[in-house]
Amino acid sequence: MDFKDYNGVWVFIEEKDGVISQVSLELLGAGRKLADKRGVELAGVIIGENIKQLSHTIFEYGADKAYVYDQSIFKHYRTESYMRALLECTNKYKPEIILFGATSTGKDLASAVATDLPTGLTADTTELDVDEETGLLLASRPAFGGNIMATILCKKYRPQMATVRAKVMKALDPQSGRRGTIIEEEIQLKEDDIRTKVLEIVEATTKKVRIDEADIIVAGGKGLGSSEGFHLVRELADVLGGAVGASRDVVEAGWIEHPHQVGQTGVTVTPKIYIAIGISGAIQHIVGMKNSSLIIAINKDPEAPIFNTCHYGIVGDAFEIVPLLMDQFKTALRREGLTHVREV
Repeated sequence: MDFKDYNGVWVFIEEKDGVISQVSLELLGAGRKLADKRGVELAGVIIGENIKQLSHTIFEYGADKAYVYDQSIFKHYRTESYMRALLECTNKYKPEIILFGATSTGKDLASAVATDLPTGLTADTTELDVDEETGLLLASRPAFGGNIMATILCKKYRPQMATVRAKVMKALDPQSGRRGTIIEEEIQLKEDDIRTKVLEIVEATTKKVRIDEADIIVAGGKGLGSSEGFHLVRELADVLGGAVGASRDVVEAGWIEHPHQVGQTGVTVTPKIYIAIGISGAIQHIVGMKNSSLIIAINKDPEAPIFNTCHYGIVGDAFEIVPLLMDQFKTALRREGLTHVREV
């Protein structure tokens, strides 16, 4: 098919209370690489109320253009209103690629837009590339329970669309003062045209586990043998002042709750230090932690796949090795007059 009218890479810019989400900044970094390979422009689409000034931020993070819908009807996210705006903009300017964060908002909006266009949508992507000649987006994600990596193509439709998990891409270092082109758009849409009404917004008061924000994570797998053995992970995390992570098998066994699960069906993390204890290293887990700054693996199986990903690997019995490490850490902390590791 002839797609000569389609040009450029877009990122849907998600914001809340005037602050751009981190995943959108990460996608601008990924989008910049795709746009450069294709020799096209990178644009951000910003929809909301009083958000025009966010254009300057996305320029600093790599965008060349900003398509802005700044109207009171977009004060709160609603599928119908945002979809109408993005559809109008897409049909008018015809991008070849649109990227969304794999957040509740991004997944909801992307699926609605893809259905209406219609076009294909690759969900929960963990790797992105583009064919320089054909413009085909190469969107890869784990499949069959995380046992293989599948690269999905959308050959017959445009734009090509994908939702991308947070923490798997890296934002560019912002270039202060970098400028771009702001294109202000306005959609003829009244409140009566929208079936969904926002009556009240209630902020959750319960504190949830946020291992994706931790600088140090100690994660355990089924190699620890039992829920009692998993306490070794908790003890080391406590000594280091870190968060507790887990593999999918451990969560399914009921040793720890799902918010601690790292991997394709859990949380993607990028801590400064990630210690994997008794984790074999299935693809499903690796995609959730491979961008950690320093990965240390402890496993008694010298052939465990985790050793292909880690920076430092220790082959041996975790129940012998981890207590020795804790003793050394405690000695070092006492020497510094500390009770736990400070932020590194």
